[in-house]
Amino acid sequence: MLVLVLGVPVASINAGLMAYHSSLRAVHTQSADRRETTAWLTADAKGTQRSAEDAWQQAQVRWTDKTGKQQTGTTLVQTGTPKGATIRIWLNQDGTLGDPPMTVDGAKATGWLVGSMTAVGVASGLLAARAGMRLVLDRRRYAQWDAEWEAVEPGWSARFRR
Repeated sequence: MLVLVLGVPVASINAGLMAYHSSLRAVHTQSADRRETTAWLTADAKGTQRSAEDAWQQAQVRWTDKTGKQQTGTTLVQTGTPKGATIRIWLNQDGTLGDPPMTVDGAKATGWLVGSMTAVGVASGLLAARAGMRLVLDRRRYAQWDAEWEAVEPGWSARFRR
């Protein structure tokens, strides 16, 4: 119980903090490597939105890079966005389309998720070890009872055979 009471919080907090700090480094790196710019949709993003999965679709966009040259690429836009609409896109250091950088909230969520999953994993491992140990001890105890009964039973049952 001591391992469960002390081990789960310590393991969870350490794992969550490590994941958070690692994700936070990714936030800073991605924020430094990517920049946001404005692009224009070159065609209507037609389609029907029947579910949340249909809310976004690939569409061709156009933007002006740092040198003033027009660039084109494909990115996700909301279904139903008309041609010529301005949208925000993220560019990598080499000027290609990329994903937005991870946010600080995303880093926090990662830390909480890893910490929670560590708690579940450690607690499950300890409970499984306890169940396994109980099974081993029960088998040993039953074997001892069987051995004792084998020694006692002949003398005990002989009293009733007369």
